[in-house]
Amino acid sequence: MMAIATLGVTSFLLGIRHLGGLQSLELMVFDSMVRSKSNLDSDPRLLVVSITEEDGKIFNRLPLSDEIIAQALEKLLQLQARVIGIDLYREIPYEPGTQKLTAVLKSPKIITIKNLGDDISSGIQAPPGVPPERIGINDILLDPDGTVRRNLMFATTKEGTFFSFSLRLAMKYLEAQNITPKNSQKNKDLIEWGKAEFMPLKTNSGGYETIDDRGYQILLNYRSSESGTRQISVAQLLYGEVDPSWVKDKIILIGTTASSIRDLFLTPYSPAKEASPKMSGVLIHAQMVSQIVDAVEGNRPLFQFWPEWAEMLWIGSWALIGSSLALFSRYPLEFVFGCPILLGIVGGIGFALFIDYHWVPITTPALAFISTGVIMAAYRAHQSQQQQQTVMRLLGQNTSPEVAEFLWKSRDRLIEDGKLPGQKLMATMLFTDIKDFSTISEIMPPEKLMEWLNEYLGILTESVQTNRGIINKFTGDGIMAAFGVPIPRTTPEEIAADARSAVTAGLMMGDRLDELNQHWKQRGLPTIEMRVGIFTGPIVAGSLGGKERSEYGLLGDSVNIASRLESCQKERQSTTCRVLIAYQTLSYIRGEFLVEHWGPLALKGKQQTVDVYRVISKKI
Repeated sequence: MMAIATLGVTSFLLGIRHLGGLQSLELMVFDSMVRSKSNLDSDPRLLVVSITEEDGKIFNRLPLSDEIIAQALEKLLQLQARVIGIDLYREIPYEPGTQKLTAVLKSPKIITIKNLGDDISSGIQAPPGVPPERIGINDILLDPDGTVRRNLMFATTKEGTFFSFSLRLAMKYLEAQNITPKNSQKNKDLIEWGKAEFMPLKTNSGGYETIDDRGYQILLNYRSSESGTRQISVAQLLYGEVDPSWVKDKIILIGTTASSIRDLFLTPYSPAKEASPKMSGVLIHAQMVSQIVDAVEGNRPLFQFWPEWAEMLWIGSWALIGSSLALFSRYPLEFVFGCPILLGIVGGIGFALFIDYHWVPITTPALAFISTGVIMAAYRAHQSQQQQQTVMRLLGQNTSPEVAEFLWKSRDRLIEDGKLPGQKLMATMLFTDIKDFSTISEIMPPEKLMEWLNEYLGILTESVQTNRGIINKFTGDGIMAAFGVPIPRTTPEEIAADARSAVTAGLMMGDRLDELNQHWKQRGLPTIEMRVGIFTGPIVAGSLGGKERSEYGLLGDSVNIASRLESCQKERQSTTCRVLIAYQTLSYIRGEFLVEHWGPLALKGKQQTVDVYRVISKKI
């Protein structure tokens, strides 16, 4: 059985993974690891000159004019920047100053951009007159969830091969150190550059399975959650508020960070950021440049990936570990505590490899471990079938998940005598009934009556379960529900929460009944009014009946009072749903609901009067 489970689960998950069904989960884990690794300090080799919202106010326009951009470039050239990248579209003029900008762009230190778009004809061209060797494409690749995790270094189309903006900047910077890339003789896809060997991403690299791997892509290794480099604004640059050492012999990128321009992208850090979750395009390009230069200089390796056969062996091994744990655990607690420990080991190994610049699947082996473990645990549970059948004879008569869970936890006691011992609880009971139901039942055919009544009981069930109550009985045209069973409430706060939930459920029933009445009226069916009685007090809960036939019963004076509240003074009903409570419930919810005091009333079968209140609504 263990071998079948291991092989079956491994094959199934590998098939799902191959179709891309687990890619989104792997990417979520990847993002979490990116956020967990340490941020590096700002890259001292780079400076980003940001066009900010404040710049727009200072220079009275966004995008900035060609005149302002030209002045910024002249300033950077004067400060002896090694290479300047302009992440701005200047396919069309932004007068004034276009002629001046055209002249400045003749500097061999300046790299401009173009955008390929979906194809070469739909993209945005570089500024006129700039030679191809100083043009980089700034296309940013998005994963299926819209997040930037890859760097397109160059792309080949029918028009030729286009180097990326970040690659152009890195090449220009490293040329001064006589470090140039070259194709490897041993592998046509391998690029040898300084201390780095670049290999392109494949469709199934790491946690990927279905990405478009056209062009030459690498996995983007973010330097930090912020810009990863120093930043100044255009105004600071032009007004001389910049340290010259930040510019001399450095890589400079000029681009827009103003949110109004909408050059913003999701990154692996975005889920952890409530304010400004997106990163501007120029900062992403700065991260790409920093990664390339770091890799070439030997400071940060590029990510590597296991071959497909190694990933299959990795996943299959964890499937075998999961089934072994379930099969050989002598006690349930061994399996329960072993699962999170071993899952932690899966994640720990994956994260350790990630820190060492290897990305391997984590979600898939974890699912393999869990799946085989669950299958084998279920197989072992079959050996205790007789005990389970005894418990299910009791569970099958109550649809409440809370009751079922509590009874299952008490199965050791149940197996001894076939019933659950009684326990005293503080609970809030709720009863409902339809006004004049007998009249309605006389005029409707039985099959129509049953369908109509089930619609009504459905909204009651939903209202109770939404507010964490349980339905103990269906009483024909009504229900008996409880809030606070079977788990004992030990503090006033817990009892008050149950009372609040019960009253909220009663009001919700009224709102849902108003909607249901409108639908019934449109369909020519009878409309109704209902009554709700709620009381908070002590009850006894436990098994009623014999070993072969029993049910979960709720007994006590509190149950009787709730029932009598529902049926008292039936003629006093001014709304679709009348919700009556006693003072005992009001004492727990005082100040949270609007109520109408009906005074002390004598309830049927009660010698002492009960102080009754009608709940009108929840206070806003």
